[in-house]
Amino acid sequence: MNPHRTFATAARVLRQLRHDPRSIALMVLVPCVMLLLLRYVFDGDPRTFDSIGASLLGIFPLITMFLVTSIATLRERTSGTLERLLAMPLGKGDLIAGYALAFGTLAVVQSALATGLALWALGLDVTGSAWLLLLVALLDALLGTALGLFVSAFAASEFQAVQFMPAVVFPQLLLCGLFAPRAAMQPVLEWISNVLPMSYAVDGMNEVRRHPDITGDFVRDAVIVATCALLVLGLGAATLRRRTA
Repeated sequence: MNPHRTFATAARVLRQLRHDPRSIALMVLVPCVMLLLLRYVFDGDPRTFDSIGASLLGIFPLITMFLVTSIATLRERTSGTLERLLAMPLGKGDLIAGYALAFGTLAVVQSALATGLALWALGLDVTGSAWLLLLVALLDALLGTALGLFVSAFAASEFQAVQFMPAVVFPQLLLCGLFAPRAAMQPVLEWISNVLPMSYAVDGMNEVRRHPDITGDFVRDAVIVATCALLVLGLGAATLRRRTA
C-alpha cells in the first residue's frame, strides 16, 4: 500500500460526495433523526429509551453506513470509474483503504453528532464516559462501511446492493440481544449471535451504559468489532474485481 495513493483516493471520494448532498444527509442526519423519533416514541417512559438508546446509537450508524457505502461503491463500478482506477498503478489495498478513509471521515462526523444529540439533547442516561460511547459508535459505523464495501463486489445493480441488507444486516439486528437476551435464545441462535459483530457492538454499548469505568468485557467487545471491520476490509480488497456493468 502507498499512503499517497490512499489519501489521493480518499480525497477524490470526498470531493464526489461533496456534490451529493442526499448521500451526506443520509449518512450524517438519518441516525440523529431516528434517535430523535425513538426518544419521543418512549416519551412517557424515559427509562425505556435509556435501556435501548445506547444500543441503537451503535446500530443506526452501522446500517446507514452499510447502505450508502455499498451503493456509492457500486455506482463507481457500474460507471466505469473503478475500472479506470484499477488500470492505473493503484493497488486494490490502496483503493479499499482510500474508500474506507473517506467514508470513515464521515463516520466520525456522524457518530459525534448522534452521540452528542443522544446525551445532551435527548437526555440519554449512561453511567460510563461519553467518549467510550462515541468510540463504540464510531467502530460500528466503520464496520458498516467495511461491510458495504465488501458486499458491493457481489451486486450487479443498486437494487441488488439494497437487497443485501436483509441478508447481512437484519439477521444481526434480530440476534444482537436488542430484542431478547442472547442467553435466553435457542442454543443454535445463541451460537450464531456469538459470531456476529453487531452482538459485540451492542454489548459494548451496554457496558458503557452500566459501568462507570472501562471493563474487560468492553475492551473485548471493542477489539472484536474493530477486528471484524479490518477483516472485512481485507476481504473487500481480495474480492475487488475490475468489472463494469
